[in-house]
Amino acid sequence: MICLVTDRRRLASGPDAADRLVELVTWAVRARVDLIQIRERDLEARELVALTRRCVAAAEGTATCVVVNDRADAALAAGAHGVHLRGDSFSAAAVRALLPSTAKVGRSVHGAGEVADVTSQGGLDYLIFGTLFETSSKPGGHRSSSLDELGAACRTALAAPNARGSTGIPVLAIGGVTPERAPLVRQAGASGVAGIGLFIPPGRQNGERFVQTVVAALRRTFDTHEVVSTSILG
Repeated sequence: MICLVTDRRRLASGPDAADRLVELVTWAVRARVDLIQIRERDLEARELVALTRRCVAAAEGTATCVVVNDRADAALAAGAHGVHLRGDSFSAAAVRALLPSTAKVGRSVHGAGEVADVTSQGGLDYLIFGTLFETSSKPGGHRSSSLDELGAACRTALAAPNARGSTGIPVLAIGGVTPERAPLVRQAGASGVAGIGLFIPPGRQNGERFVQTVVAALRRTFDTHEVVSTSILG
């Protein structure tokens, strides 16, 4: 399970930043990324809905799901597939009351104890755990989680009820994860990865080819090992 987390400001600083982001999302959809998390927290509601609609359109007719970071209202207005909750946000159950029954709801977590708390309340389809490694998207001094903590979180989530009435919630690792580090998070029990910079092409490389190469490398790591099924996003 692979998740692209957006940050248009990492792509461009001018008025074309939204266009660049939609282009990146389109590349990710073509590469068969499972999940796009729209995380543009500085945008006003109207701008956020407009951008999300463009991303939903890019994913139309594919298996890629688009979720909006912490804004159920924007997700509904844009026709997105669900909502990704911050660690300090409302419960999944409370948000689900506002969404269609088919909506996907995920949450950011930072420790195994937090995983136990949020999964006991039910309603979650997936978790994103981190930050694991040093990353430019977090300010200096931001606390990092260890691979041991990731492993404990994965074991807790594996035994927890998910939103679809069965057992097992996939955990995605985030924060400085690269294709080279992916085997470490897989060995810890993660079902996949999420990232921002992970998908941003460096320099003048062909952007679409870069995204395809990253996704293919991640698939090779995870698809050959037993992990929690991602079919709950289907």
